[in-house]
Amino acid sequence: QVQLVESGGGLVQAGGSLRLSCAVSGRFFSVNAMGWYRQAPGEQRELVAVITSGGSTDYAESVKDRFTISRDNAKNTVYLQMNSLKPEDTAVYYCNARIVITTTYADLNCWGKGTLVTVSS
Repeated sequence: QVQLVESGGGLVQAGGSLRLSCAVSGRFFSVNAMGWYRQAPGEQRELVAVITSGGSTDYAESVKDRFTISRDNAKNTVYLQMNSLKPEDTAVYYCNARIVITTTYADLNCWGKGTLVTVSS
């Protein structure tokens, strides 16, 4: 069974920084693209940032130049460094990963349970 476990959320003042982490555990063959999504109250879930297994990245316009996504393939972990946080960044942040499992080599789209980030003004 594959699990994605996020950590690093919390309360921060506007202008502050937080670093989110998400580790993949369990039995799997490989981890392909990994990313972070967020969902604010009353809003749809949206893509924040994504990183391929080769390290290519893409960001939502609203977080470019403030957030940085990175990954450690040896640890099967993805990070999101969030700087210059704004109140509108307040949301539950979800980790996402495309994982190839060992039993069937199926490519699964997996989600973490989410971690809350609250930015106060």
